Amino acid sequence: MTPPPAIDGLVFDILGTMVDEPGGIRRGVRALVPDADDARTDALVQVWQRHVDQRQREILAGHRPYSDSTVIDLEAATRVAAEAGVDDADAIRSLAAAGQRLDPWPDSVRALDRLAARFPVIGLSNAAGTALTRISAHAGLRWHQVLSAEDARGYKPHADVYRLAVTNAGRPPERLLMVAAHAWDLRAAQAVGMRTAYVQRPVGDPPTEADAFDLYATSLDDLATRLGAP
Repeated sequence: MTPPPAIDGLVFDILGTMVDEPGGIRRGVRALVPDADDARTDALVQVWQRHVDQRQREILAGHRPYSDSTVIDLEAATRVAAEAGVDDADAIRSLAAAGQRLDPWPDSVRALDRLAARFPVIGLSNAAGTALTRISAHAGLRWHQVLSAEDARGYKPHADVYRLAVTNAGRPPERLLMVAAHAWDLRAAQAVGMRTAYVQRPVGDPPTEADAFDLYATSLDDLATRLGAP
């Protein structure tokens, strides 16, 4: 087993790593279109995900002024509703809020508590600050600090978002471990000098053979054990 890196703090991706984002959106779509079958529901979830990804990329490329995640989620909900033939403002707002009603993975709360007993734990997310408050409260995630990409006026994987975590932690980047279920997230953290830990989740972006992260874990509990958390 590879020995754990010498670190002074952990920085966690939240959406997908700590909470089941696609599952929350799927529940929202089912509430919006209760007679949709699984294939139709999955297609509408993909409409949401493509919209969010495209809009964030446009902002990063400078093709659109910055908008926080709550604005983009409402746009995504409006687009999904249009695809589903639903024209109800209250239903659209409820669907948009589904992006903040995300359940934790089975080990997220327990393992985060274990890790927080040994390290400072910081959440770092593309979700807006107001959304992060609701996401963390719904999932029962307790952070020492939670940071939004909104504070950098951008989105991951822009380097400024990771530097936000480094600045707030007050430690050199090589003493911080970025934890994520998305290889693209970890590559960007590596680029600013952070250490990296990939955690396997049912959703996410698995590493390729070209990736070389510091730790690979089958779950967050597994990572906590590897890092010597009680």
